Amino acid sequence: MRHRKDLSRRDSLPAFQPADSHLQSRRLGIRCAAASSGNQNPSSSGASPSDPGLAGRAIVVVTLVAFSLVLCNADRAIMSVAILPLAKSRGWGESVAGIVQSSFLWGYLFTPVLGGALADKLGGRQVLAAGILLWSAATLLTPWAANHSLTALLTTRAVMGFGEGVALPCMNNLMARWVGKSARARAVGLCMAGFHVGSMAGLLLAPPLMGTSMGVGGPFYIFGVLGFVWLAAWLAFVPDRAPLVPTSGVAGQEKVSVGSSIDAISGRKTEDAKQKPSSRLPPFGLLLSKAPTWAIIVANSVNNWGYFILLSWMPLYFSQVLKADLRQAASFAALPWAVMAAAGYMAAVIADSLASKGFSVTAIRKIMQSIGNVGPAIAIFVMLSARTPTAASLWLTTALGLSAFTQAGFLVNYQDIGPRYAGVLHGLSNTGGTLAGIAGTASTGYLVERTGSWRLPLLLTCALYLVSTVIWNVFATGERVFD
Repeated sequence: MRHRKDLSRRDSLPAFQPADSHLQSRRLGIRCAAASSGNQNPSSSGASPSDPGLAGRAIVVVTLVAFSLVLCNADRAIMSVAILPLAKSRGWGESVAGIVQSSFLWGYLFTPVLGGALADKLGGRQVLAAGILLWSAATLLTPWAANHSLTALLTTRAVMGFGEGVALPCMNNLMARWVGKSARARAVGLCMAGFHVGSMAGLLLAPPLMGTSMGVGGPFYIFGVLGFVWLAAWLAFVPDRAPLVPTSGVAGQEKVSVGSSIDAISGRKTEDAKQKPSSRLPPFGLLLSKAPTWAIIVANSVNNWGYFILLSWMPLYFSQVLKADLRQAASFAALPWAVMAAAGYMAAVIADSLASKGFSVTAIRKIMQSIGNVGPAIAIFVMLSARTPTAASLWLTTALGLSAFTQAGFLVNYQDIGPRYAGVLHGLSNTGGTLAGIAGTASTGYLVERTGSWRLPLLLTCALYLVSTVIWNVFATGERVFD
């Protein structure tokens, strides 16, 4: 009954009103005391004695999660290059190519919520292992499917997306369980750096691998096998439960496995599903009744709209509009993802620095998200006027580099508003993001084929970034909304 009361006391929060004023009056004293305690700590990390930060086995976990996200994005990015010879050899237009590109998202649509809920209940280790097993097998089968039929190819891509849909919710769950709150933004930044490096690796390595005796299937075979190598390392080096870490103000006085999560904000201990089994479903109605949840969903949706358009279509854009050959197109389209990886980690460091200077979590999230939305809108708009691959690549690099600042905005906001439900919140927002990615990827192919121009879909993307910025700044919060 106590848990039900703790949840229901948030019900007085209006469904579409900013949450800050409602919550701050009740939590300001607690939060300020916690913040001042952290800021006065003489250690360079700013962690309190009860905060394990990023150390020991947690470093191994973060590293392997980052590598899993390298493979996750590389496996989807290689189709952005392979689609060019596939479409040419089969006589596909941009509409069919857009369907092939978006078919990955058909499967991806179904697993973020499921994966997040299972990760919150069972732990991210098992769920992530199952996901990479499935998507690596589908990656290996892609060349066979492409040679068999369009239906087989679409099905294989959808199965691959089904497996990959658990990756980011599991990442959020694992970071909440293994990494202390003082290092969590940096840990997420490192993992997302791996995610963006995966795009770069897929785009850069696909052309030379396709030029080998393996042909178009080369990158699918290589990255598929690497997934099974990663799986063996994950099962060998990452245990079911995290090591014991202190949860009280005196180091070592009270310890708990990070398999029982430490509340990201209050420091209170919460039991995980293995220690306290429960058949209850997550409170979806409550989660979806609050404006901050919808601010995250909108932010994720617009982020994915832009992200998947740029990931899926930029090689073709460079090839068609700027007359670059296949290898040049892939290289120009890959550079921005390398910058995005570095920029995402830099954003996390800046966010930590602002926190140490007394900025509220809400202010930090709004600043970072605004940079990550307005910056890309301006850069994409200017890119439309570029006349050379080098100039276009510069503005694309700027757009994606600035968009990485959202990693210190909406992407860590799940743990701010509801650390207990971080996985399922991520899953809910990823579902909205996946629908937006499907719509954006498919509609771009349709609009380009119908109008013969890239201008309309890219201008629409700019407009969506700006609308999302307004919604975020009105409704988002860095305060705790759900117990």
